[in-house]
Amino acid sequence: MRMEDMILISIDDHSIEPPDMYERHLPAKYKDLAPKIIRNAEGIDQWVFQGEATSTTFGMCATVGWPQEEWGFNPGTFSEMRPGCFDIHQRVRDMNVNGVLASMCFPTMAGFNARTFSEAGDKDLSYIILQAYNDWHIDEWCATYPGRFIPLGIVPMWDVDLAVAEVHRLGKKGFRAISFLEAPHSQGWPSFLSGHWDPMFEAIIEENLVLCLHIGGAYGLIKLAPEAPIDHQIVLPTQVTMLVAQDLLFGPTFRKYPDLRVALSEGGIGWIPFYLERVDRHYQNQRWIRNDFGGKLPSEVFREHILACFITDPSGLKARDAIGVDTLAWECDYPHTDTTWPNSPEVLWDELTSARVNDEEIHKITWENSARFFNWDTFAHLAKDRATVGALRALATDVDTSRMTRAEWRQQNEALGIGAVEVATH
Repeated sequence: MRMEDMILISIDDHSIEPPDMYERHLPAKYKDLAPKIIRNAEGIDQWVFQGEATSTTFGMCATVGWPQEEWGFNPGTFSEMRPGCFDIHQRVRDMNVNGVLASMCFPTMAGFNARTFSEAGDKDLSYIILQAYNDWHIDEWCATYPGRFIPLGIVPMWDVDLAVAEVHRLGKKGFRAISFLEAPHSQGWPSFLSGHWDPMFEAIIEENLVLCLHIGGAYGLIKLAPEAPIDHQIVLPTQVTMLVAQDLLFGPTFRKYPDLRVALSEGGIGWIPFYLERVDRHYQNQRWIRNDFGGKLPSEVFREHILACFITDPSGLKARDAIGVDTLAWECDYPHTDTTWPNSPEVLWDELTSARVNDEEIHKITWENSARFFNWDTFAHLAKDRATVGALRALATDVDTSRMTRAEWRQQNEALGIGAVEVATH
């Protein structure tokens, strides 16, 4: 196989929701109540919902077009972003130039676990707006280019019965996955061990969906020194993934729901060989605890339920046999600071060949495992020979991938009328 022959499905990217996202997905009486982009007195674009500024539009979430010297948590405006962050047509062009066939996009404004709507005061309104968010995601973001996006929904955490209803609604609409808080107890919700979320798990299984647990939401589980540098906030969230796996594996969840599928989004894979060895040894040594995995080792149960996702992970790829090749899936993380865009094929190919991954394993890691896990018909809209890195890049020879400063993006985008915010300055 050549690098150009790879087929890439990224099961962790992010949408930066455009300011007009609700215009076509809400009844007229609710449009004035929907989240809106407000440019504040400091010249920053912010989403405002129910009178509260919910989040800035990006910071580290949309740095893909900038030089590394300008990366950070600092906010800005839509006009400073590479348009592929929020414009679906430009996003597909950016996918083509990166050789990526299909993408699953996590929320930004809404939060991985619909936090924006969960924290708002009027929950009836929040539920209406949350449903409109999901409708925008599948009916507009995903449907504009059929076959290029795997639909990912969010649910109302504040009411498990409403969450169940929304899971069923999303399943009927064609969603393939649900984004949820990786460790709910980290933000004051009942834990996965509590049984509180069992009705939602049952609905997810019934609708043949995947539960996606993205890093970052449970960072509060880590107690840091007050002097901890910013590096801790970026490096350590992946380590929470092991805590999440432990809750699911040694709690009741996987025992009660043998058909539940969970993707550990952006959790990396290098930690898994040690973890699986440790839990198997624990199970075999600590018989007095009387754990029951149905005659299986904990590592076997882990592999039955989990899709482990990575952006770059040379050590993990070298230990793929210890993890299980069928458990691994690749992700791009566009447009975040960790993304390998626009050189994802080159970066991934170098790691695959360095780890001596064979052609059959490459296909599993780059697309087959994801397609199977998410029940995704990879070539329903684009023939296989047109879905390769080389074929997609041939469609995007005119895409400029050079980086520009935020000021340069702002000047170029404003001249073209891109990223304009049509609400009054506050």
